[in-house]
Amino acid sequence: MKRTLITNIGLLASPRGISAQAGSAQGQIVKIRNAHVLAEDGLITHVGAGLVGQDKMQGAVVIDAEGKLVTPGLVDAHTHLVFGGWRAHEMQMKLAGVPYLKILEEGGGILSTVRETRAASAGALEEKARAALHEMLRLGTTTCETKSGYGLNLEDEIKQLEVTRSLNGSQPVQLVSTLMAAHAVPEEYRHDRRAYMDLVIQEIIPAAAEKGLADFCDVFCETGVFSAGESREILLAARKHGLGLKIHADELTAIGGSELAGEIGAVSAEHLIAITQTGISALAKGGVIACLLPATSFYLDKPYAPARDMITAGVPVAVATDFNPGSCPGLNLQLCVNLACLKYKMTPEEVLTAVTLNAAAAIGLAEDIGSIEPGKQADLVIWDAPNLDFLCYRFGSNLARAIIKKGRAAAEI
Repeated sequence: MKRTLITNIGLLASPRGISAQAGSAQGQIVKIRNAHVLAEDGLITHVGAGLVGQDKMQGAVVIDAEGKLVTPGLVDAHTHLVFGGWRAHEMQMKLAGVPYLKILEEGGGILSTVRETRAASAGALEEKARAALHEMLRLGTTTCETKSGYGLNLEDEIKQLEVTRSLNGSQPVQLVSTLMAAHAVPEEYRHDRRAYMDLVIQEIIPAAAEKGLADFCDVFCETGVFSAGESREILLAARKHGLGLKIHADELTAIGGSELAGEIGAVSAEHLIAITQTGISALAKGGVIACLLPATSFYLDKPYAPARDMITAGVPVAVATDFNPGSCPGLNLQLCVNLACLKYKMTPEEVLTAVTLNAAAAIGLAEDIGSIEPGKQADLVIWDAPNLDFLCYRFGSNLARAIIKKGRAAAEI
């Protein structure tokens, strides 16, 4: 039995529970001073305060937190990790004010990345994504969701998903896979979108499900991409094949994506910059987690999603990076913590829940990760910070000093 003891914790801060926390509960976290955590075979077996008994120290690898803040490992519940190329060439268009959807209409944006991803080998995609995951881990992210959606055909969507599966067993960051073949209509189907939808529904979804390559299915429900009706058809087809449901909704315009999420009981609705009060009510009624992406608002110079209205309405809020080559070429979840406080006006306690337990719930892992409690995986971060306020206050520096995944320090992984 491998035992790890994290001791001399100045302040342990963690949400608790095995499901998403909403409303006032989102800000109710456990804070223990002079704490310690014992893990055995990768699972937390004891959380306590004060002196550590010799029985807990016996045979354990001891990690001294040096009086610093300890939280659960961060969970990034929305990324587009596996892709070919970059899109720095679009910076000048963005600076000139060319709208995102206009860039897409002209064959840029997602479609540019599709061409690069199709041309890249699985090995090249894996090497690039592995480097990104290494950087995420150093920043405190111990679990990450990753979407496909840059293949937009059977062969290359499966290629992306297979890269994710290969990475999941060969590096420390735990991955959850989402099929997003409905990310855009590819160029070869521009004049026959029905044929592409049929491909997604009749071939890509069944193949991904049969091969066990995806846990969820996501759709980009947006003006000029997929309508609410088209999104419903695709998502209900995915449900028939056992996939959980997610939806990119109300990012640029509100066309019914949030209402659809509530209607079909999606696990999460994501982006939500343009959400209406009707959409918020639908999420609350449907028990949908709002996965908000403040770094995308920052990078696109767009408004920020109304997080406070969602929390008031009883919608659980998660916060993620949206790491991708176009609208958010950044993977620093610590920056999203800062932005969530400053732009969403969330409290540090609410934000901690948003990037740990609620994020874990948004990817179906709240029973296993997202809080520091006996029975859960020993995923923790030791921060160069005395408390949560300091973690949210400092920005631009990596405050993660030690990362522990399944009871093992990152240096050992």
